Amino acid sequence: MIPVRSYVRILSKYLRPLRGRVILLSVVALAAIGLQLAGPQLIRGFLDGATSGRPTSELIPLAVWFIAIAVLQQAAKVWATYLSVDVGWSATNDLRADLAEHVLHLDMGFHKTHTPGALIERIDGDVTSLSNFFSSFTIQVIGNLILIVGILVLLWVENVLVGLGVTVFVVLIFSAMVKVQTIAVPRWKAVRARSAELMGFIGEQLGGTEDIKANGGDRFMIARFTKILRLWLPEQVRGRHGFSMLWAMGITAYITGLTVVFWLGSLLFGDGTMTLGSVYLVFHYVQMSQDPMEHIRSQMEDFQKAGAGIARVEDLLARSSAVRDEGNTLLPDGALDVTFDSVTFSYNDEEDDLGRPVLDSLEFKLPAGRVLGVLGRSGSGKSTLARLLTRLYDPQEGAIRLDGTALIDVPVEDLRHRVAMVTQDVQLFGASIRDNLTFFNHSVDDARLLEVIEELGLTPWLETLDAGLDSRLEASGSGLSAGQAQLLAFTRIFLRDPGLVILDEASSRLDPATEELIERAVGRLLKNRTGIIIAHRLATIERADDILILEDGHIVEAGDRIGLANDPDSRLSHLLTTGLEEVLA
Repeated sequence: MIPVRSYVRILSKYLRPLRGRVILLSVVALAAIGLQLAGPQLIRGFLDGATSGRPTSELIPLAVWFIAIAVLQQAAKVWATYLSVDVGWSATNDLRADLAEHVLHLDMGFHKTHTPGALIERIDGDVTSLSNFFSSFTIQVIGNLILIVGILVLLWVENVLVGLGVTVFVVLIFSAMVKVQTIAVPRWKAVRARSAELMGFIGEQLGGTEDIKANGGDRFMIARFTKILRLWLPEQVRGRHGFSMLWAMGITAYITGLTVVFWLGSLLFGDGTMTLGSVYLVFHYVQMSQDPMEHIRSQMEDFQKAGAGIARVEDLLARSSAVRDEGNTLLPDGALDVTFDSVTFSYNDEEDDLGRPVLDSLEFKLPAGRVLGVLGRSGSGKSTLARLLTRLYDPQEGAIRLDGTALIDVPVEDLRHRVAMVTQDVQLFGASIRDNLTFFNHSVDDARLLEVIEELGLTPWLETLDAGLDSRLEASGSGLSAGQAQLLAFTRIFLRDPGLVILDEASSRLDPATEELIERAVGRLLKNRTGIIIAHRLATIERADDILILEDGHIVEAGDRIGLANDPDSRLSHLLTTGLEEVLA
């Protein structure tokens, strides 16, 4: 079924802000159509005048008017084409922006099940097919439909029999095209889905090129790539088959239409019902109708792709985040206390709701201004604890509170401002140092940036760069040590001045040359703030006031760090005594 309502909904929403340009486009397009219909009328007058013996002085003005109208019609057509492309891309760029923003606000459960490459294909590939459709919809579809209606009206005025015959023929052709559409749109939807899978695979492989090459996985990746292509090709063939049916239909229509016109024209001219000019007029109009029919036929491919693209775009927009942003209670300034109240959480994906709990009835309270060191083996739930505090996920049971306020009652924007997390993998963008530190927030003053950079000891490094804050960083962070990247992440945190800081393995990749800077930065970062340090190694939690050890989502030990260290029966004391700093890894 053709998604007509979806077309209208998308068109009306994104063309409404461009109504001025749309109105101008409509006027110019209608003017071009009117001029195109007027030209053959002048030719008919010229032929009838020439065959009836009218003087040359009366025929020359007709020829001059025909040339003038032809020039104006071409100029209007070029202008309308420019306007249609401008409107189409402006509208779909707004749609791209809305889709990108919507995807960024979806929960991490969604992003775990959708690769970046697949999402890029959805946001860019599907919307590009819509852009082609938007930019040519007015000119190639609506404009040509109006042209065909105008031709049919003039043919009815010229001769009822000719008008009736051509009208029936055009209606049959359009009905067949619509029928082919109902077959072809689902096929193009399958093509778009397969293309998204291909783009997702390519994105993954490009991101992991170093590991793939280092481990000799090149041939295996090529084999997987070939397998996906072999699945993609039949879908493309089936999608193109619908286009081929439309092409064959257009050729058949053209040949049949000319045959009918020549037959009727010879009969009507022979019995004197029509003049030579009128026969030419009918022939020209029928031949002229072939162009809009051909344009509409060629646009049916974009129509098919747009139909599939609209379905996938609407499906993406219909996705709602599992993390609801409905809170209206703002968190207070200063250090925040943290309470986990019987929190249970599992990473349920979209197909399996029976995931094993990563955190099971977790309960603890961290007073404001204290630093908690969290230890545990891989998979014990340490990083999950941090993700819940930043509301990348919500627990299935229980509640998490900051200063007595449940996280679900806090606006997500305010929560992300008051709770900051630094991980070992710092995300850097292909942009200036300033934009990397402020996340492209141009309202942050340079003086404040330089003050924080000085406080963290990055000024000597910054002074080695010719462009200073305008120096461009690579997206991969190449040219920076792990320690420098971490210090940039700490700078981001200082600029936000949060009340709770979470360091998730933030010191596990630091080089010795910057260890002193890092230690000083961490000390200043945690000053007058609540802190949670998540680590595999014991050395990283020496500055903690309290300790919490997790195992399979449960707390197996918790308490004051110094007290636990002095208790010979505690797990922490045992670990410190044995010196096995990696025992929890």
